[in-house]
Amino acid sequence: MRSGQLGESTSAAEVTNVSRHGFWLLLDDEERFLPFEQFPWFAEASIAQLTKVERPLPHHLYWPDLDVDLHVDSIDSPESYPLVSGARPNKSPQRTPAARTRSRRR
Repeated sequence: MRSGQLGESTSAAEVTNVSRHGFWLLLDDEERFLPFEQFPWFAEASIAQLTKVERPLPHHLYWPDLDVDLHVDSIDSPESYPLVSGARPNKSPQRTPAARTRSRRR
């Protein structure tokens, strides 16, 4: 009995180096640099989170601990993939005028 091929064979993705500016990712015997400026989702990630990268398809990368998906082409041509995030920037809480009035009465 022979088993059929399940899908395309993909080589693993591997983080080879990390700096304060970004990190290098080895894909198909080619190293690519992902600068944090263009890929901000990784800027605050730990080394353990960065290095846990999966490649379920030849064109798809996934960091499960960060819940980040990237198309491989977005590394080579980031201008073709605008940054879109549902996360809101952290802002310091501001007191409303009503809260300021209540604190003055105390």
